[in-house]
Amino acid sequence: MNTLRRPGSGDGEPESRSNTEAQSGPQRFAALFIDYENVYYHLKAAYADIPELNDAVIELLMSLQKRLEETFRVRSIISKAYADFERLRSTPQGSLYLMGVETFNVLGTDHKNAADMKLCIDAMEVLYTRPEIQHFVIFAGDRDYIPLIQHLKKQAKTVIAVGFEANFSGDLLLNVGRPNFIDANGLFSPERLLKLEEMAKRYNDYLQAENERKEQREREEREREERERARKQTDEAAMHAESAVVSTGGEDLSQPASDAGAASGPVVKPYDSPPASLASRDRDANDALFNKPITDLDENERACLEVLLRNFGKYHDIFLTPFLRTLSDALPHIADWQRKALLGNLEFKGVLNLEKRTGIPYDFTVIVLNYNHPVVREMY
Repeated sequence: MNTLRRPGSGDGEPESRSNTEAQSGPQRFAALFIDYENVYYHLKAAYADIPELNDAVIELLMSLQKRLEETFRVRSIISKAYADFERLRSTPQGSLYLMGVETFNVLGTDHKNAADMKLCIDAMEVLYTRPEIQHFVIFAGDRDYIPLIQHLKKQAKTVIAVGFEANFSGDLLLNVGRPNFIDANGLFSPERLLKLEEMAKRYNDYLQAENERKEQREREEREREERERARKQTDEAAMHAESAVVSTGGEDLSQPASDAGAASGPVVKPYDSPPASLASRDRDANDALFNKPITDLDENERACLEVLLRNFGKYHDIFLTPFLRTLSDALPHIADWQRKALLGNLEFKGVLNLEKRTGIPYDFTVIVLNYNHPVVREMY
């Protein structure tokens, strides 16, 4: 009896384990290939060339990895991104590296990015050297990838395409199939979309205001040059008159004596106000660049502002790269992309403004603090 029961109970345990595996399924792996230029320039065209675009792409990729695990039950163990990163406004390689995404810098042109060929070569290498990978995720929207997708499907691989549907090739979608397509717009959180729209509007307003200020400076420069020419002409006329008086050995009696001193004018003292008043006046002029002040700052945002004031508060323009190094030492408990996001949040709340400056040989970004912001005044 015991001999008969023992095999029966032993047979039941494997059956239970088999049911569990059938429900959850075996672990499936994927390789993710990202045409980063395709994604970046789509967002640039849809919004504006703001520094927060790279932060938006990082959030997009994090949401994509979560969607692949929840919807398709696959985990990406290979992630590669391709772009001519030197042409982008800011460099996201550090944040991508911390996410486990390997970056490849490829040279491109204004008309065509060079990521296509490198992406296809790497995908073919994974196809023939990593048999455990059955899913290939292509984050792009160009129809140039159709031959690659068709070849992967012939090798019995599942292809998942990711892209912005409004800018996605219909032929590419036909080859992949609607069930295996992920619209990248749905990966954004509503807060991120609202923030992108707000910052794009503010950036466009800033560009318009900057153009108006440039035109005003040019007008003032032309007026100054005209006044300078008029002053030189007056001085030359006075010198000629003085020479005529000296040559005759007498006085110029055509002008009353009381006006002689007025002609030379009083001695004008140079402007001697303290630098603080000049800085305050500059800050008042820059208030138009800042967003509407929001005083609701969380703990990390206040800590970021405190580091900014303590280490760089005496400067009007604060270079972004040195500050990020200081911030990484002060806030090591949060990720690199989160530290960069803090600056975007503070800019959104009107605490500061990130300005792109033209430099040689490279452009650079500076932080301009809004010293009239209530929280800045309080902490300063």
